[in-house]
Amino acid sequence: MERERLGRGTIQVYTGNGKGKTTASLGLSLRAIGHGYRVYMIQFMKGDIEYGELISSKKLLAPYLTIKQMGRADFVNRENPEKVDVDWAKKAFKLAQEVVLGGEYDVVILDEVNVAVDFGLVVLEDLLELMRDKPENVELVLTGRYAKPEVVQKADLVTEMLDIKHYYAGGIESRKGIER
Repeated sequence: MERERLGRGTIQVYTGNGKGKTTASLGLSLRAIGHGYRVYMIQFMKGDIEYGELISSKKLLAPYLTIKQMGRADFVNRENPEKVDVDWAKKAFKLAQEVVLGGEYDVVILDEVNVAVDFGLVVLEDLLELMRDKPENVELVLTGRYAKPEVVQKADLVTEMLDIKHYYAGGIESRKGIER
């Protein structure tokens, strides 16, 4: 029996300097999985960090949710990215093209892709082309700060997370199970 597919997929963008962009996309994935849809998340510029979503996706949500980290644990230098970071981003974007166009997944999340574009690791025109070529029944979610105006214009839904107050300013660091 063939599984049900999305009738019409849209393009969603979660951007802004506030917390919650990746978390919002994971909430959407949980909702989609509840209806039997398959979700693939590619995490640009993230690697070798044991985020809680990686653990729970393996424990609870396989085979409905696949998360692939494509980067290093180190921060990327915005002004002068290292070759290894450029290489990771190219691999991540190639995988994104395969997953979006491949027809196996209903929801595809390109986590931090907006940052990768802003840092020059992913070519803006390549992302816009992928947005144009997205199959009708695929929901495409793009997260990360610095969403380019062209991406915002092409998207069907754009949510900007606004940082009004954050406990990092008070010295609370990244916590296991909350930020990672």
